[in-house]
Amino acid sequence: MAYADALALQAELVVSRREGAIPDTLLLLEHPHVITLGSSSDKAHVLADMDERATRGIELFETGRGGDVTYHGPGQLVAYPILDLKPDRQDLHQYLRDLEAVLVSTAAAFGVAAERREGYTGVWTPSGKLAAIGVRVSSGWITSHGVALNVATDLSYFDTIVPCGLLDRNVTSLEREVGCSVTVEEASGAFVEAFLGMFT
Repeated sequence: MAYADALALQAELVVSRREGAIPDTLLLLEHPHVITLGSSSDKAHVLADMDERATRGIELFETGRGGDVTYHGPGQLVAYPILDLKPDRQDLHQYLRDLEAVLVSTAAAFGVAAERREGYTGVWTPSGKLAAIGVRVSSGWITSHGVALNVATDLSYFDTIVPCGLLDRNVTSLEREVGCSVTVEEASGAFVEAFLGMFT
């Protein structure tokens, strides 16, 4: 799904969730190549200029989520939870930790030992960053945006940014970690199981 379409869909679902017209909802999708800038982004962390982005087919979006610069593309599982955190989950930091725990469990389903890192948001292995998190919590404690898990991602596209503003930090993927093919569909199943375990 094009990133602009996903933004529009999330905006609609946030309103519907706030009004009680829909239950908590989880969007799972892939984006075409896109660089996104969060609310604390430094534009200097976008390393590819307009010409290079055009040549490589990479869009650029400023978005309302937290965090710095990130990349989305084919082979990456993007999950956008549209959740009402009321009444007992009104703690943004805990919500981020809970999403990290879901990602750690997802990686474990493939035999990959992923972990949090103190002072940072996201999930790592010794090889590099496996998943990024950037969320938005709007009025009424309704969440949007979410997580990006590198599954079978072409990691060369991360050369176009300073991922999450972290210099000298490598990125990795489930496929690289397990040493064999992993599909986004397979990762989605493991993610949903872990997500339901955490949020239901």
